[in-house]
Amino acid sequence: MSKKYKMSNLCKLNHFLGLQVKQSPEGIFINQSTYVLNLIKKYGFRNCSTLKTPMSVSEKLSKDESRKSVCEKTYRGMIGSLLYLTASKLDIMFATCLCARYQADPKDSHYKAVKRIFRYLKGTPNLGLWYPKGSGFDLIRYTDVDYAGCKLDRKSTSGGCQLLGGKLVSCSSKTQNSVATTTAEAEYVAAGGCCAQL
Repeated sequence: MSKKYKMSNLCKLNHFLGLQVKQSPEGIFINQSTYVLNLIKKYGFRNCSTLKTPMSVSEKLSKDESRKSVCEKTYRGMIGSLLYLTASKLDIMFATCLCARYQADPKDSHYKAVKRIFRYLKGTPNLGLWYPKGSGFDLIRYTDVDYAGCKLDRKSTSGGCQLLGGKLVSCSSKTQNSVATTTAEAEYVAAGGCCAQL
């Protein structure tokens, strides 16, 4: 391109829209550790303890009409920051998207779940995506579903990721359009979505 167009060489890409890019002969590593540390500082999680998972397995979120409401502006700001972070931290995608469903009227139980994600991030700021060099071009898709996981409408949530040569190229987490009456039906809907993506 430099033969055809006048351009300057800015060397290797290090930062791009909040993403940190580390290139080596073995591959490319992408993360958002600086952004994570800034979020932890901004929302006051510097002195809190860390957690090993972004979401509790035993606790299920619902509308919680009887619970106390929290500041919508703060809650939405935290969710928006976390959604931007899912570009390189897929480990928080499901928990973040689940909490994002309650932005219209967040309660203290939802805020507690969001705080748990931040406490998890504090302990894992350097996690990211690793793209090794020369690992082939096999296309693989993994998918899973939680049967009737939503307390509001009993819909299942499908999730999956697509790998090209062992490198992540896309991922998704979405509530299914219809209510499945059996686990097998929920799995077939997830498998159908998986095939459509491929």
